[in-house]
Amino acid sequence: MKTISNKSKIVFLSTFPPTQCGIATYTQDSIKGITDVFGKSITCEICELVNEPKPKPTQAFTLNTKDKAEYAKVAEQINNDKSVKLVHIQHEFGLFGGNYGDYLLDFLNVIKKPLTYTFHSVIQNPNNELKTFVKLLLSYSNSVFVMTNQSKEILMRDYDIDEKIITCVPHGTHIVIYETPDQAKQKFGIQDRKVLSTFGLLGEGKNIETGLQALPKIIEKEPNVLYLIIGKTHPNLIKDGVDAYRDKLEGIVEDLNLKDNVRFINQYLDTNELLDYLKATDVYLFTSKDPNQAVSGTFSYAMSCACPMVASKIPHTLEVLTSDCGILVDIGNVDQFAEETIKLLADDNLREEMGINAFTKMRASSWENVAIKHMNTYKTLMENPGEIKFTYPSIQLRHIKKLTTDLGIIQFSKISIPDLSSGYTLDDNARALIAFCMHFKLTKDKEDLPYILIYLDFIERCQKPKGNFINYVDQENREHIEQNAEVNLEDSNARALWALGTVVSIGDLLPEAISKKASKVLLNSLKWAETIQSPRSIGFATKGLYLYNTAVPNLYVAAIINKLNAKLLSNYEIHASSDWKWFENYMTYGNGILPESMLFAYLVTNKPIYKKVALDSLDFLMSKMFVNKNFKVISNNGWLHKGEEPKEYGEQPIDVAYTIHTLNSFYDAFGTPEYKHKMKTAFNWFLGKNHLNQIMYNPVSGGGYDGLEKENVNLNQGAESTVCYLTARLLMENLKSSDTKVIPLMKSRKDGIAINS
Repeated sequence: MKTISNKSKIVFLSTFPPTQCGIATYTQDSIKGITDVFGKSITCEICELVNEPKPKPTQAFTLNTKDKAEYAKVAEQINNDKSVKLVHIQHEFGLFGGNYGDYLLDFLNVIKKPLTYTFHSVIQNPNNELKTFVKLLLSYSNSVFVMTNQSKEILMRDYDIDEKIITCVPHGTHIVIYETPDQAKQKFGIQDRKVLSTFGLLGEGKNIETGLQALPKIIEKEPNVLYLIIGKTHPNLIKDGVDAYRDKLEGIVEDLNLKDNVRFINQYLDTNELLDYLKATDVYLFTSKDPNQAVSGTFSYAMSCACPMVASKIPHTLEVLTSDCGILVDIGNVDQFAEETIKLLADDNLREEMGINAFTKMRASSWENVAIKHMNTYKTLMENPGEIKFTYPSIQLRHIKKLTTDLGIIQFSKISIPDLSSGYTLDDNARALIAFCMHFKLTKDKEDLPYILIYLDFIERCQKPKGNFINYVDQENREHIEQNAEVNLEDSNARALWALGTVVSIGDLLPEAISKKASKVLLNSLKWAETIQSPRSIGFATKGLYLYNTAVPNLYVAAIINKLNAKLLSNYEIHASSDWKWFENYMTYGNGILPESMLFAYLVTNKPIYKKVALDSLDFLMSKMFVNKNFKVISNNGWLHKGEEPKEYGEQPIDVAYTIHTLNSFYDAFGTPEYKHKMKTAFNWFLGKNHLNQIMYNPVSGGGYDGLEKENVNLNQGAESTVCYLTARLLMENLKSSDTKVIPLMKSRKDGIAINS
């Protein structure tokens, strides 16, 4: 296991908690995002900006910004650390000493490391002195980050900065598990109230008085409204123990008789509690009065928690807040704030729609996605950074357990809320059974056993007297002729065999009753299994029968494997040519199961033709999915037809997961290092190595996102995508353990496993 000294270091010049300021929190969250995504190969250190000597430094470096002599001295200290590959300066003019913070030049004149900035303030129409100073700062670097497109335009227009050195990365946000305000309010006992909120370090710029002055008119229409004012006063504004701004706000509450409708939460809340308050909000009031405020973290956080918004017009809100997410009003206009808030409070459907739109829009700016965007620029600046590797997230079961009832796993999810009306399918319960068997084999966690039994019982419940299965059952456990006739029943039936074989294959780890039940259901299906015709169904069934046969050798089962794959081989011989080594004239979904089926047939029968076709078809499939060292999923926008160019976008997690399954089987069989490398490359698709540079899972719950489109991620987390992400993650954990011979697992919470890479 590598030590930290072998990692590339990035040093951040910034304030840092426990200092209470927006930039300190921003830097802390940025570093956590980078560490969560890239901590395997990158470590972040702080050069803490303080305004008085710190007797016991808590960070790697400390810079007293009022002491001009310290700037060069600290730069030399950073220069002396050979593992530091980049310095990232969080820049705000007031953070550094001197005119416009020009003490920083003493640091810049000495530092020899590549560096970049994040400009937290970008001032329009600068005077000549300011313009010259900003250009001078950027002469020391060929990189600067800003958080809005308008800031980028100002730098180009007003400061003559080259567009090529500017990277626009939105203010980061925290990923939360979506829930409705009514659900979230229960944590705080305010479910009977319509909740307005605002948060942040309080000060005149927040202009909270506008919200308070609008409240009487709002109360006339909504008497039970509760306005939460969340956050402490900015520490710089408290003089000699006197909090003048809060006193002023409390005076307004008293004068307007608002005590029953206003609650001050005078605390610096931890992140999770703050996010819970935002999720409990019916309408967020963003009342800032600074017309030049380039960016607001509080505004971003509120949108990311699905808060419908009434917001004053500042550059950030004008750029980001579209009419489908909230309403813009003039700065300080009490009547507009009141009228628009009343409009939203009166329309439950509009608020829900706006909240979901805001939530969806802000997922691209999660701290994980922000980290990926930062790293893409860092790599162009760092000298010999070494290989930047993704860190695998913890294995989380929260969402898959949330989707599961006593009957089985629910088919669909509206974002992260299970849609019970969508019912249950054999397909999804078979996939879930495979996933929990894999997890149990890895962890021996007895909490998995009830779930294994639920999914197994569902499969048994779907079996018909002739051994085949129905696919769909509604929320009342009723069968529907229409739904069970519309889908490809052969595929879902064959997946059931894959799941049953998986259970039997780990029978020595499971209670005997579970493995016996799986074996009985599988054996009952064999007569039907012989009749399977479609290629993918043959593949799914073969995988299950192979797993069964490895645990319980059975000549009849082996004969069925041979019979099915003779059909698949015939398909190959009909359709394959020198430039199209495939089983059909097109590639659709789950393609990897076809060469995998040939592999299992070879391992059972030892027939060389099966081995040859397995390897040839796998190589052909990989040539379509791994192009110029990049992984590309076969698009579901028309699929890939022989003689045609691949389609773009429409990428689904199921194909990524099946590719990893297939490569894993071939790696187990032949030990070819290329297969292992391709597994890692494919799994990186989930981690953000895709055309949108966005993660494809919810790191809090383990939910898998339903698809990757041209311009957005489908944030619904249904059973198929969640299970596919989970099984892929488990395969990668097994791969890692086979590399290290040790599985360093540590339970971090009831439904999560933290992985120590």
